[in-house]
Amino acid sequence: MGTLITCNERGRHWRSWLGCVLGLFCLGTVQAATPLNGAWRDVRPGDTSQAVMHDYRLGRLKSFDPSVLQRFPVVAAGAWVVIAPQPPWDNGERVLTIYPPPLGTVTVFGPGQPQSLALDDFSAPAHGHGRLAWRVPAAMAGSAPILLRFEPSSTLSAPVRFELQSWNAYLQQDAYWLTLASACLAAMLAMVLMALCFALMLRDVTYAWYAGYILCYMLIQGVQTGFVFHPLDWQWLSGMALASATMAIALSVAFASLFMMRFCELHRYAPLLRVPVIALAVGMIQLVLMRLSQVPLLVEVAQALLNPLLMLGAALLLVAAIVAGVRGSRQAWFFLAGWTPLLLLTALTSAQANGALPELTWLNDASLAGGAFEAIVLSLGLADRALRLRQDRDVVRILADHDALTEVYNRRGWSERASVLLASGPPRPIAVLFLDLDHFKLLNDRQGHSAGDRALVAVAKALAHELRPSDLFGRYGGEEFVALLDGTQVEQAMQVATRLCRRVHRLEIPAGDDASLVLSISIGVAMRRDGDDVASLVERADQAMYTAKVNGRNRVCLYSVAKTAPGATPARLHVVEKRGGES
Repeated sequence: MGTLITCNERGRHWRSWLGCVLGLFCLGTVQAATPLNGAWRDVRPGDTSQAVMHDYRLGRLKSFDPSVLQRFPVVAAGAWVVIAPQPPWDNGERVLTIYPPPLGTVTVFGPGQPQSLALDDFSAPAHGHGRLAWRVPAAMAGSAPILLRFEPSSTLSAPVRFELQSWNAYLQQDAYWLTLASACLAAMLAMVLMALCFALMLRDVTYAWYAGYILCYMLIQGVQTGFVFHPLDWQWLSGMALASATMAIALSVAFASLFMMRFCELHRYAPLLRVPVIALAVGMIQLVLMRLSQVPLLVEVAQALLNPLLMLGAALLLVAAIVAGVRGSRQAWFFLAGWTPLLLLTALTSAQANGALPELTWLNDASLAGGAFEAIVLSLGLADRALRLRQDRDVVRILADHDALTEVYNRRGWSERASVLLASGPPRPIAVLFLDLDHFKLLNDRQGHSAGDRALVAVAKALAHELRPSDLFGRYGGEEFVALLDGTQVEQAMQVATRLCRRVHRLEIPAGDDASLVLSISIGVAMRRDGDDVASLVERADQAMYTAKVNGRNRVCLYSVAKTAPGATPARLHVVEKRGGES
């Protein structure tokens, strides 16, 4: 019974969470709205609101469904629109909304003076977010039709839909849209700030082009949805919505082209498409300059060329990314994953602006979400690119610091790390061993360089195996090796050197025709003194190694200053008569 109760409680909790998630999802899609009928006609000379309503009652206006997107031509004198509520009528607090918000002005003829609605109107006491909103006066009956006039505009008229909602339903939908838009724009802004930081830290202009592209897209969405006007209250953009959106569109394509060219490495994977992409970016920048010139002819030409260049540019970037991806560009697939959904949404929105797909009322909100999705995907692509560049840099550094044959440190890599060890930490005993193979030239002359290379590899592995992981070991050049023993006293250093000498001798690598002549090693040891650097330590160890060679090879020699009588010449080298072949 206890198990059954626990399972039932878990089921109720699970259903509660699922209900909350579904409720939040449906908040912006299912709203209580009054059923509406609609009618419209073009504005004619001498029209008055009374005459239009008279024609409406006589059935002389064209009918349409306000719940789906409808396009009204407003290029000439504008358009009259009548919205008629249907039963059951609501006489409570109501709000008429127009979505998506047109860039032009809409005049509402209600009781009293007509009221103008516009995205960049800051005089009205209440504003819709992401739409135009008109609060129906309390004195207006629920069955009374609402007359609107879409004022003439130089912009392409976008299709709109109408809703008449209760005040509570309006507030819920308004809060939903504000949450969605704020989250999407905040995500894009966060990606922009991150990219700018990386552009400054890494001095990589790719991140700057990305930041410019996302910033321009944010401005486009902010203007088209009205977010920059309400709630941001950017009054300085009032009257410049069309110009700022047009320039932002052109700049976004220019930045996207420059970003895509470097991000997808077109110079490597699609060099023939690199020039057209650069030309697209330059052309879009020229359109912006023409739009800023305020010369009527140039402004008209820029406006006429914008849409054709947008379509050609979108196709060019898509093809270039596909070609680069097919040819091996990993970042091209990130670009396609972020760019393609937004490109599809843009194509659907353009088709909708021309009268197609009137039922897809969610496209404008989807464009906001698509922008945030693209910003995140491209940021992941930039992170992947940075990680790959770092890995490539590490590989190059390893190759630069290691000997290609023996895979131990080369002279430069060993010297750099030895300098760091000498300069770090408190003063402590440090020994440097300079090792030189005996009879190596004879081995090369008699058996060839391939045999010599194999011998070097075998010796390097044997020496590295005998040393501690903390010891610094490298190939100094030719048949010479060096080792730095950190924190090692002179007695321990001599023991290690002797052990290395024996290990090489036990490899029994033939050095000549005589089988008894095997490869051996002579080692010089020098201990750290005050004021020593890497060069001085290596120099003394090299002198000690030369003494070991002179004294018969296959042995260890310590560089030291022996005590002598006053006035006598000190013996600076002390030879350890311990041969590598001895046990």
